[in-house]
Amino acid sequence: MTEDCCCGSRPQTKTFLPMASASACCSQEADNPRPPRLDQPFVEGAWEGPWGKAPQVSSILRREDHWGTVKARWGFRRMSYTVDPGLYALGKPDDSSPVLVTANYKMSFDRLREALPERDAWILVLDTKGVNVWCAAGKGTFGTGELLRRMEASRLKEVVKHRSLILPQLGAPGVEAHFVKAISGFRVLYGPVSARDLPAYLDAGMKATPEMRRKNFPVGERAALIPIELVAALKAAFIAIPVLFFISAFTGREGLLGNMSTDGVFSIASILGAVIAGTVLFPLLLPYLPGRAFSTKGFIIGILTAGVLLFLWGYDLHSPGGLIGAIAWLLMISSVSACLAMNFTGSSTYTSLSGVKREMRWALPFEIGTALSGFGLWIVSRFMV
Repeated sequence: MTEDCCCGSRPQTKTFLPMASASACCSQEADNPRPPRLDQPFVEGAWEGPWGKAPQVSSILRREDHWGTVKARWGFRRMSYTVDPGLYALGKPDDSSPVLVTANYKMSFDRLREALPERDAWILVLDTKGVNVWCAAGKGTFGTGELLRRMEASRLKEVVKHRSLILPQLGAPGVEAHFVKAISGFRVLYGPVSARDLPAYLDAGMKATPEMRRKNFPVGERAALIPIELVAALKAAFIAIPVLFFISAFTGREGLLGNMSTDGVFSIASILGAVIAGTVLFPLLLPYLPGRAFSTKGFIIGILTAGVLLFLWGYDLHSPGGLIGAIAWLLMISSVSACLAMNFTGSSTYTSLSGVKREMRWALPFEIGTALSGFGLWIVSRFMV
C-alpha cells in the first residue's frame, strides 16, 4: 500500500524483539509520543478519543497536497515532507472501522486516504522519519517496536472493539506479526501492494487476490522517480562542468576561443548526456536493457549515449588524439551512467540487500577506475597532435 518505491535498495532486514524487551519498549516510550497536531494544513476537524482529540482528514486531496507532491518529487524539502505520527480519523469512523497503518511520509499518507473515497477508517501513522513504507521497512523505522509504541500511545484498544490491523504488504519485512499479536492482542493483516486496491480488498472481507499481491513496476512508476534523481545528479554535474570546460579551454590545438566553442561545449554536452542516460533513459528503458545487474544495464545505456553524442558531434576519430579522446568519453560517460543507474535498484523485484551489497563491491571500484582511466586518457588526448 505504498506509492513510492524510491529507495536505492530494498533491504530485507527485520526488527526482531523479544517479547519482554518489546513490551518494555512499548511501556517505557508510549508516554513520550504526542498525538498529532490539529493545526496541520490538511486536517479538517477533530475526533474526541480516549486520550484527547484525533485529527480528522478527508480522502479528497487539496491543491496544496498535490503541489506538495510535485515539490517532493523534485527533491524540494523531500525529507521534511511529513505528517505527525499518531492516529487519524478518515471520515467518521467508529469502533468497528478498520485500522490502516502507514508511514509518516506525506505522499504515502495521501495516497492511502485518497484511495478510500467515502470510506470511514482509522489511519495509524508510524514515525518513519519521512521515509516511505517499503524503504522504511528495510531500514527498521517501519518496525515492530514503533508500531507497538503508536498503538499504546493512541490507546487503540479503547478506540476499536476489533483486534485487527491492516498493514501495507511492502511493510512486512520490518514487522514481526506474531510479536504484535502476543504483546498487543492485535492480529496483523497485510493489505494489497497498491493502495488503489484497498476498497476491493476491504469489500472482499480483507482477502487479497493474487493480482493484489504482485508488485509491478510500469513505466509510469519508474518515470515518477526521474525528477528527484535528476536533480541530485545535476547538482554534482554543475560542479564537474566548470572543471572540464576550463581544462578544455586551456588545452587543445585551436586556441582559447576555439577550444571553448568546440571541446568545451562538447564536454558540457557529454556530462549532461551521462546524467540523462543514468537518470532518465535508464529507468524508462530498464526492462529492455540486457543484463541483470543495474550497473551493467547502466554501462550499456551509457555507451550507447556516448556513441550517439560522438556521432552527432562529428568527433574526429582519424587522428590519434581524437581516437583516444573518443575512447576517454566512452569510458567516462558509461561509468557515470552506470553509477547513477544503481540508484534505481528499488524499481525492481530482482534486487535485495545482499544483492545490492554484492553488486556494489565490484561495480563501484570498477566504475571509479573506469571514470579515472577515461579522465586520464582525455587529459593525454588534449596534448596530442
